[in-house]
Amino acid sequence: MPTASNGSVSLYYDRAGEGAPVVFVPEAGLGGWLWGWQHAAVAGPYEAVVWDLRGTGRSDAPPGPYSLETLVNDLEAVLADCEIRNAHLVGCGLGGAIALEAARTSNRVATLTLFGTAAQGSDFDLEPLFAPPDDPDALRESLFAGLSEDFLAAQPGVCDGIVDWRADGDADRNSWEAQVAALADFDASDWLVEVTQPTRVFHGGADELVSPTAGQELAQGLPRGEFHDFEGAGHLCFIERSRTVNDLLLGFLEGQTDDDE
Repeated sequence: MPTASNGSVSLYYDRAGEGAPVVFVPEAGLGGWLWGWQHAAVAGPYEAVVWDLRGTGRSDAPPGPYSLETLVNDLEAVLADCEIRNAHLVGCGLGGAIALEAARTSNRVATLTLFGTAAQGSDFDLEPLFAPPDDPDALRESLFAGLSEDFLAAQPGVCDGIVDWRADGDADRNSWEAQVAALADFDASDWLVEVTQPTRVFHGGADELVSPTAGQELAQGLPRGEFHDFEGAGHLCFIERSRTVNDLLLGFLEGQTDDDE
C-alpha cells in the first residue's frame, strides 16, 4: 500500500498511468472514491494520483483541528514521495482551497482545476454533505446536498455504489470537523493575484454548499482564471456531468502540456 509521511502521519495514495501527473484533492470528509469518474479518464494519457486526506480512508487520523498549512504540507509529502516536480492539481471544496494555497506557496503546481470552490471560508457550507460512515440511510440522504434530484432519480445504481464507497472510505465526525476547521480562517481574496497558474473554475449551477456566484468571483480574481458552470448540477458536478467534465479536463490538460513542450 503506497503511503507518504508528513512527520508521524501516514498518507495513503494511489497512482496509475504514465505521463504528466494529475493529482486529485478530495472534498472534506470524502474518500478517494470521489474522483473515480475522472481517474478512469485521466489514467493512461496522464499519471493519475488520488490521495486520502488525513482523517479519511486509509490515511492516519490524528486529533484535530487541522490547519490549511498542514493539509498543504500533506500534499507536498505526497508529491515528494511520488517524485513529482510539477503537478496538475484537481480539487473540490476544501480540496480546492488546499490546491489554491499550494499553488501560491509551492513550486510544484503547473495548473489548477477547481470544483465548488470559493476564495473565502465563509462561503463554504459543507455540513449538509456529512454523514456517519456507519449509517447507510444518512449517507444516502446526504447525497441530496451534493447531487441534484434529477441525477439521484435517474441514477439509483450509481447512488447505491456511492453509499457503499462512502461507508468504506469517508471520515467520521471527529475527523470531518478536524478537516473543515482548515477553512475557518481561509481567505484568499488578498492573494489571488499571486496564483498565476492557468486555472479552470467549474461549478454546479445548483450548488447549495458553495454558491456559483462565489465560484465566479474566484475565477475573476485569478489572473488566469476561467469560469464554467453546469446548469442544474450540484456541488459534485464532476460526478453528474462526468463525461462533459472529463472532456473539458482532458482538453485543458492537453493544451497546457502542449504549451510546455
